[in-house]
Amino acid sequence: MKIRTAGSNPLLTKVFLRAYGDFAFVNGGLNTMTHFELQPQESQLQHLATQYWEKAGNKEHQLETAAFEAGAAIRKGDYSLANLEIIVRWKSDRVVHYLIGNSEEQIRKALAVAAAPATTTRNAVEALTSLRGIDLSIATAILAAIFPERYAVLDFRALEALGHARHDVEFYESYLAFFRQLAERGIVKPQRDLPGPTPLHALERALWEWSRNRNE
Repeated sequence: MKIRTAGSNPLLTKVFLRAYGDFAFVNGGLNTMTHFELQPQESQLQHLATQYWEKAGNKEHQLETAAFEAGAAIRKGDYSLANLEIIVRWKSDRVVHYLIGNSEEQIRKALAVAAAPATTTRNAVEALTSLRGIDLSIATAILAAIFPERYAVLDFRALEALGHARHDVEFYESYLAFFRQLAERGIVKPQRDLPGPTPLHALERALWEWSRNRNE
């Protein structure tokens, strides 16, 4: 399996990943051609939705109720950290503390864009993910709380129910093949004085650090 990077010339190198559908590198860019297939029977869905709520505890009920109330407040123009925090806590309590790294003006601008009825999905997501602590999944939860009739939460369990398995060996093999190709190009050297002195581990450290820097 060959995976071309941005410097490659072939028009199309296609990689099939069962976890995320078809991925294609077209003219050096990534183009996704994702296929979804509903796994439960359609007749089961209403029962499953009811069962979900029945199985949830009081805390989950309170968090979800508060999240949609905060979303309604944002929709009406209350672009506050308090409302944002309530929604984020609904989905990931562990990232709430990152929100204080954003200024009130940054939060206000991002929520104003997300809450504008004419804003496209892409622009809304990009506005929200520009905030510290907000990734794609959390951004979709915020949008779903603001406009529950328009947006759904991107959740790993929902993805699984649409035929997208969680990260599995097949996904890892494709990931590893890409990693190896990058390492074989010699773009990073082994760190001889550190544990795991190989190009692969040096590449791991480089990519991890890039992600940390990007989110600081």
